[in-house]
Order: sequence, then structure tokens, then C-alpha cells
Amino acid sequence: MRNIKLWPHGALIALGCALVAGLGVALYSRYGQNSEAAALPDAARIQKVDGQVAFNDNLTDDNSNWTAAAPNQPFSVGDRIYTGKIRARRSPSAGRNFARLDPNTALDCVNLSDSRTQLALREGSAIFDVGDLPSGGLFEVGTPYGAVDFQEPGLYHMRLDNGNTIVSVLSGLAQVVGQGAGGRISKGEMLTILGATAAEAALSRINNRDAGYLVDDYYRYQYPNVYDGRYASYDAYVNDPYYYDPYRRYASYQYVNYTIPGVNDLDNYGDWQQIGNYGYAWRPRVDTSWVPYQQGYWVNDNHYGLTWVSSEPWGYAPYHYGRWANVNNQWYWVPEGVNTRPTYSPALVAFVPLSQNQIGWVPLGPGTRTYRDIMMRTGNRTI
Repeated sequence: MRNIKLWPHGALIALGCALVAGLGVALYSRYGQNSEAAALPDAARIQKVDGQVAFNDNLTDDNSNWTAAAPNQPFSVGDRIYTGKIRARRSPSAGRNFARLDPNTALDCVNLSDSRTQLALREGSAIFDVGDLPSGGLFEVGTPYGAVDFQEPGLYHMRLDNGNTIVSVLSGLAQVVGQGAGGRISKGEMLTILGATAAEAALSRINNRDAGYLVDDYYRYQYPNVYDGRYASYDAYVNDPYYYDPYRRYASYQYVNYTIPGVNDLDNYGDWQQIGNYGYAWRPRVDTSWVPYQQGYWVNDNHYGLTWVSSEPWGYAPYHYGRWANVNNQWYWVPEGVNTRPTYSPALVAFVPLSQNQIGWVPLGPGTRTYRDIMMRTGNRTI
């Protein structure tokens, strides 16, 4: 990607949005999508990375594709992550659903769509925070010793230990696939699936002290700036499990669809304003010379092709959903609307040829279409 550089002048970016949108198709063909447009999966976001965390976009045992995971990196079907170092942790999120991986843990993404999330826990342990589960939807975590469906929003802990799978339902309801009523796990219960065949299971109550430790540790990690330690008591959590629900605490959910990852970051790093005909738009707290798509880098995603990864802490939702508008020489992010089904894009830009070996990029303004929109509209499914 060394032959790609940013279009340098803010004024030219504002003028160029509508003029160069058509050129994006031709330039994207050099770094094109690898999947049919109609069949592209959704994408989750790597929210946090603590320690050395490895990322691989190939679910085979090929060890040649491992790279260092980074915040704001997309995580989608066919991707794998591994927290191999002591104290290494990684937190992917998809809308109001989160996963926090403990050290020495491997997780694969098998399926990711509006109604189906299927992950594979290969080793280690993780907490799954399911804030939203649509009617008829599926959130399933497979292991080498059996798969578990989370049937209600809730907080779940899964651990692989000496050939067994241990599932703790801190809140919610879970079901071991294929085990009927004997594999149901209710709030406050723990099920140990014995052996590789998953033919036997032992159900027990969660020790309140252990459960309080798990919940308290998760919330300290997930909400370090607002968490007050109340969930060290498991009973306090059971009595009010939604106290820290981002959907209830952050104003940004008034303007942005709750299924978009990273919405809860917007309140901490910017402000909402009524901007002319655009309605409510969000501006990061930056100086007046700031321009989007400068702080970050490009990766070649396995499904979407050329994808922007921002180094700004809030830089996921505004770079993959909605559009950018330049108003009075300041940039504002204009979301698609809280009741609009969001469509993920690898980058909300059009590409501009600068020379034979270089291209630049400009943010797309409201009303302009992304490359995926163009492909879907014209019926072109592959490049």
C-alpha cells in the first residue's frame, strides 16, 4: 500500500466528493472485493487490544497469515484471533454484543449476519455480553466439545479446561446444542460438558463469589471510566444487570442505529449538532484543520478488499457507516438514521488517480453511493 497517499487539500476534498465517485469503481478493481456483493458478511470491530494479540484471516492451519491485531480493525467471517501472551486481552464488538477474550484464547468467526452470529472457541476462555438478540436470531459459540446457543440477551462465560467445556450463565439463558432439556442452563447456573463427545453434562449452581469476580472483572475492563465496582456483589448484578447498558447511557444511540459497533465511543470524543438539512451530525473534538481519513492505514480485507483502519479511538462507526459533510470548513459525520438498516462499507471514500502509480482518496458526502451500493444497483456481483 505504499503507492497510495491521501489527497492533501481539504477544499479539494469537499469539491471532489461528487465528481470522483464514479472513478472509485475502476480504482477499486485493483484492490477489489473477494466475495459476491450480495453475499458479503457483516463485520464486527476489534474494540480493544491489550498485550500481544494475533490476527489471521484464514481459518486453515496455515501459520503464514498471522499479523498483530489492532483496535478498530474489522473482524468478520473467516477471521481468527489469538491472545497468546500473559495479560493479553482482546475485545471484539458487534453493535450491542461484545466478547472479551482472556489470555491464551483462540476465537474464530464462522458466521456473522443480522440474525446469525456463530463463533468457535478453540481454546482458552471468554465472556460473551449479548445485549441484543433479534426474535428468531441465533448467537452460537462452538467448542471442540459441543456448541452452546445463547437464547436470551445476557452475560455468559465459557472456558475450555482439560477436555471439558464449562459454561456459566451469569444472566440470560443458554442451551447446549443437541442435549434437549438436559442441556439448558439458566441464570446463576454452570454446566460442565464432559469429554470430547459432549454426551454427558453436570449442572450446578454458580458460586456467588466466583460469579461476582467474573462480572466485576468484565465491567472494570469494559467500562473503566464509569464503572463503580457495584457488581463485585453478584446479587447487585442480578438485581440490576442493565445499569451500564450502553444503549441506555449514551446519547449517540438517539441518532445512530444500535446495531453499529462503536456508537458508545462517540459521546466520549465528540458532540452532536443540528447541521442544516443534514439533521443531527457528529463532530469529533479536534482542531479546525482536521480532515477525516488521515490518521490510520489501509488493509486488504479478505471479503471487502481495501479497508480503512483508523488509529483514532472513536474511528470505527464514522468510517464505515453514514457519510461525511464539510460545513463551514469543518467536517461532520452524518449517520444514516436511527431507524435505517445500516450497511457496512470498508471505507466511505472515492479514489482519485494522482499518477500512474499513485491514487488518493476523498470522503463521500451525503447522498453519494459507496462501491458496494454501485455493485448492488447494477447487478455486478464480482470483479
